[in-house]
Amino acid sequence: MFSKVINNLRHDPPKMLVLGFAVIIVIGAFLLTLPAATRSGTGLSWIDALFTATSATCVTGLVVVDTGSTFTLFGQLVILSLIQVGGLGFMTFATFFAMLIRRKISLKERLLLRESLNQISIEGIVRLARMVIIFTAIIELAGALLLAVRFAFDMPLGQALYFGLFHSISNFNNAGFDILGHFNSLTIYVEDPIVNLVIPALIILGGIGFIVMAEMYEYRRHKRRVSLHTKVVLTTSAWLIIAGTVAIFALEYNNPKTLQPLSMLGKFFGSFYQSVAARTDGSNTISIGDMRHSSLFFMIILMFIGASPGSTGGGIKTTTFATLLGAVWAQVKGKEDVIFFRQRILPHMIYKSLTVTVSSLSIVIASSMILSITEQNVDFLTILFESTSAFGTVGLSMGLTPHLTDVGRIVITLTMFAGRVGPLTIAFALAQRKQKEYYRFPKGKIMIG
Repeated sequence: MFSKVINNLRHDPPKMLVLGFAVIIVIGAFLLTLPAATRSGTGLSWIDALFTATSATCVTGLVVVDTGSTFTLFGQLVILSLIQVGGLGFMTFATFFAMLIRRKISLKERLLLRESLNQISIEGIVRLARMVIIFTAIIELAGALLLAVRFAFDMPLGQALYFGLFHSISNFNNAGFDILGHFNSLTIYVEDPIVNLVIPALIILGGIGFIVMAEMYEYRRHKRRVSLHTKVVLTTSAWLIIAGTVAIFALEYNNPKTLQPLSMLGKFFGSFYQSVAARTDGSNTISIGDMRHSSLFFMIILMFIGASPGSTGGGIKTTTFATLLGAVWAQVKGKEDVIFFRQRILPHMIYKSLTVTVSSLSIVIASSMILSITEQNVDFLTILFESTSAFGTVGLSMGLTPHLTDVGRIVITLTMFAGRVGPLTIAFALAQRKQKEYYRFPKGKIMIG
């Protein structure tokens, strides 16, 4: 019976992907319960360990205990490993090790790898996995060195190198975990040019998707044509970053608890950093809990949109958002087709975008509804912010996460897991389950609007 279930899972890549993430989370949670994982020598409780392991594997960054002061070096390395595996996908690592020992990648493994990297076909998928590993190593090492140089002014060189590596891996994978020793620790670097340029660069590179990075590399090297996907991702991402920066700058300019005390350059850095981090990463350089409600609501929208397909980030993805906007604009203009860069978007892609968005919205609504029951005396904006942050695997918090009830922690844990594997799995399940219709029902009309 058990072998039959496993065999069925092997023929269903989306389910196998979900199972793989679940197994990694359970293993990580077990390791964090060990006495060697915490400075206190007692290990985490199962609920806190499961929450932390899920947050790391799903590259979210929400924490119920402070990472720097709670965990030993062993515990921090467990979290860092979960972030790396969760960000790149366990099948990417499995493929990498298979290539190291010169083992042939089977068709089933290629199908799983396709799911893990959020690709449409298996053509060139092993080569893409190789490029993912190479790009990741280069970018993370470069970020680690630059951050280590900055941190070396505040701490011993050895510690600066480790801190630089941890924060480079954490932010490239859009996790947002930090080990500087206290909550919201990056706020001390709100006006620092190195931190405010290096970390957002890591977040952006991790958030645009590996297929985009691969295409840009091939374009520079061989002048190959850039795909429509890459054009939409880069354009949408750029506009969202600009819109977020301008909105946060304008709304928080006179807020004495966030941007007002800063210099003009500091105000720009604070706005830019939070605009980038709001869509994919859980780190912050200004106090999230002290921001105005208008800014927080705008950030909820950015968190829900999230990063791009095939990236280390979550959310409904930039391409989904762009497709829906294109469909709305086409309807307003009275056009039948959605056109991007002189190319027509197929109707089934619009339906898929709508399905992912509605499904994602349902998850956020359900999570917020349950939390509004379990978390007493907490205003709804805080609950909505926390739920959206968990679903979008963002990790920003208004301060509610450490004070969640046990039920609330379970709800956020499930929301993070659903946010990481849910929309991706839905999209591919739809792609794989197309059925030919042998008849069509007569047309019907209903009133809309």
